[in-house]
Amino acid sequence: MITIIGSINLDLIATVGRLPGPGETVLGNGFGTAPGGKGANQALAAARAGGAVRMIGATGRDSFAIEALALLKEGGVDLSKVRETAEPTGTALILVGGDGENMIAVVPGANATVEVADVAAAGLAEGEHILLQHEIPLEAVEATLAAAREAGAVTLLNTAPFRAEALDFLAKADYVIANETEFDLYARELALRGNSREERMLDFAARTGHAIVVTLGGDGALAATPAGLIRVDSLEIIPVDTVGAGDTFCGYLAAGMAAGLSLEEALRRAAAAGSLACLKPGAQPSIPLKAEVDAALARRED
Repeated sequence: MITIIGSINLDLIATVGRLPGPGETVLGNGFGTAPGGKGANQALAAARAGGAVRMIGATGRDSFAIEALALLKEGGVDLSKVRETAEPTGTALILVGGDGENMIAVVPGANATVEVADVAAAGLAEGEHILLQHEIPLEAVEATLAAAREAGAVTLLNTAPFRAEALDFLAKADYVIANETEFDLYARELALRGNSREERMLDFAARTGHAIVVTLGGDGALAATPAGLIRVDSLEIIPVDTVGAGDTFCGYLAAGMAAGLSLEEALRRAAAAGSLACLKPGAQPSIPLKAEVDAALARRED
């Protein structure tokens, strides 16, 4: 079982020729909505990777909630622990430039009401894989890490978005997943030793006894464990939209590990899935199915 505890949003997406600078207005050339939120995105990715997935989170009692949960329902994610609140469903306002890069502003709404009691009510089991992010209150994240350790569950913590308040509990996660920018910020705050990112990652692994995974965009991903470094490549693609690629990576990584794959093989599949997610617009609509990842990896090996 894979349990995702995190945010559920409706994404409001505008496409523009180029991203605006501070104080600048640019004309858009398209608009749409799509289910999103890092927690929900990762839950759907884990389900499409073949995992048995349940979601813990909160939505509003509004029309946005119906659309926000639609693909999770379709994907077979267990939503029985998603709570309705008086707060509005979370939203993400996304601008996508002509080169595929994006800018995102997130309004938490109901996600800010996720609390320790939600995790306690769900219960965590030995051997379960728990995937978390930073789009819900950090008190709930930290409490989940402690409860999971007590239950004998495996925890994966995605550090997006960067929040300095998380420094005190990063080391409590069995696997920390960050992008390059997030890791570099945490490395500076934690005073990790080393002249290169690889050395600083190894220092984190040595200090904590746990693994750190850093996603590198088109360059794949790098992991450091107490035993050493693991590097995997992305697929060679021309990106259409990078929204949701990191969440796809995280969900596929959790699913691979829950299925008993080695860390290297789970990383390889996650990197391939993240690449494929860049070929379609939107967060959840772009998440590939397991068969698509299998086919892409087979083509690369031929």
